[in-house]
Amino acid sequence: MLTRDGVRLDADLYYPDAAGPFPVLLMRQPYGRAIASTVVYAPPTWYAAHGYLVVIQDVRGRGTSEGEFKLFAHEINDGYDTILWAANLPGSTGEVGMYGFSYQGMTQLYAAAPQPAPLKTICPAMVGYDLYTDWAYEGGAFCLQANLGWAIQLAIETARLKGDGAAHQALSAAAKTLTFSDPIPARSSLLETLAPDSYYPEWLDHSEPGEYWERLSPKTCLQNVDLPMLHMGGWFDTYLRGTLNLYKAMAARSTYRQQLLIGPWPHLPWGRKVGAVDFGAEATSPCDRLQIRWFDHFLKGIDTGLLNEPPILLFEMGSNQWRSFHSWSSHPPTPFFLSSSGLASIDDCDGTLLPTPYSPPPTPDTLIHDPWRPVPALGGHAAFPAGAYDRASLDCRSDILTYTSAPLSKALYLAGEVFASIHCGADTPSFDLCAVLSEVDANGGVYPFSQGYRRINPGQSASPVQITLQSVCICLRPGNALRLSLSAACFPAYPVNDGRGTPPGNTRLIDQQIITVTVYSGDDRPSHLLLPVSSFSQP
Repeated sequence: MLTRDGVRLDADLYYPDAAGPFPVLLMRQPYGRAIASTVVYAPPTWYAAHGYLVVIQDVRGRGTSEGEFKLFAHEINDGYDTILWAANLPGSTGEVGMYGFSYQGMTQLYAAAPQPAPLKTICPAMVGYDLYTDWAYEGGAFCLQANLGWAIQLAIETARLKGDGAAHQALSAAAKTLTFSDPIPARSSLLETLAPDSYYPEWLDHSEPGEYWERLSPKTCLQNVDLPMLHMGGWFDTYLRGTLNLYKAMAARSTYRQQLLIGPWPHLPWGRKVGAVDFGAEATSPCDRLQIRWFDHFLKGIDTGLLNEPPILLFEMGSNQWRSFHSWSSHPPTPFFLSSSGLASIDDCDGTLLPTPYSPPPTPDTLIHDPWRPVPALGGHAAFPAGAYDRASLDCRSDILTYTSAPLSKALYLAGEVFASIHCGADTPSFDLCAVLSEVDANGGVYPFSQGYRRINPGQSASPVQITLQSVCICLRPGNALRLSLSAACFPAYPVNDGRGTPPGNTRLIDQQIITVTVYSGDDRPSHLLLPVSSFSQP
């Protein structure tokens, strides 16, 4: 097809072996259309066999499509033009739905923004609603490993399309052994040399929210859009914040069905084994079958029974089953308070989680962050590989504070949003806090299920520090315990703080310094968790 400015975009079309016409399912992606997101979805032939004309398109400047690729810049106009073109293909009913995850999820949001009449529904999975808070930064900290890894991935494809074998080889080698050894660790000299047009330096240079991010974010352009949407995410996906923020915004104002499904998955793949934990056969992705039911309803007018079911389906880790809900996170938060004798950094049994603040105030805990050996990232949602890995040996480090509950006398059900409020201070103007929530089993294994990160810059109120962790749905089993681990780094998921609040794109390795953080607890400064404790006597 040709766009409004005369650029040719290429697509593969998959037709059912039957008489038409058929509704159109459209996916627009930057990774070469032949792959068609089969890392998480069934092949296009499977969708075509269910009675759909499937269109998989290379976005501008990728695959064999013409034009210059610029991250997200052309997806509104090109998406609109593509939908009008697809609606008029031979054998089309003129009605279009879209599906896809990550960048392919973002192309749906941008295409929906100008409200093309043939577009009847979308199924965005693992997206950013606000690109600053949901994708590039978390809690004010740059998502270093995820952003640099993706930038190199896109640069490798650019080098391939240009036929630049030397750049392709060098970048491919860097992608397999991602390092942060430049004088400014967050800046990659290799990327700046071999991919000078990459988005990555711009994201580093815009370390605060503002007009740059507002202009790029779907949140800005979707305010007047109202479509039925099927939202899908994963508990260990780095973009879960975006999935939930989009869902909550649409559910609050939409006149159409907004449906939410969250599995126990990382960004990819969507299967039963996530990190070191096997979540059972029920964790295998139901998304393809669900999308066919969704499209059958909204594109074919078939009553699939979807509207008779609760709109929220969450995988409950621990019990390893799906739970249905009528609304998101309606349970009042339950506090768990931190306490210790001051040795929570030395003895992983010293720090405790209590139902009420300890009185009199206990001894404060001190953690000392050494940039020479920053606390390493291990699994969770922000590191690669993502997922749940046993962090028992990590929690033995003296630069990690641990607070553990008594063994549970009965199952503890959590479903919804998780927050930590930490009364603390540091001997530097800026510092970071990483909070990890884990289940401790009877054998001493420590398996994280939620994590959050916060950068405190000079001039910001440092106490209490509010940390938003990943939302959860989990059943903690009787005999196991709940643990909160606190550290001042999680590298390379996020850059190491130099203690001065220097933006990550300017933070030199030589300027990083030792930071001492003091954490307070007790009835006068009650550091605590806020957990969405639930009972599942009723679904």
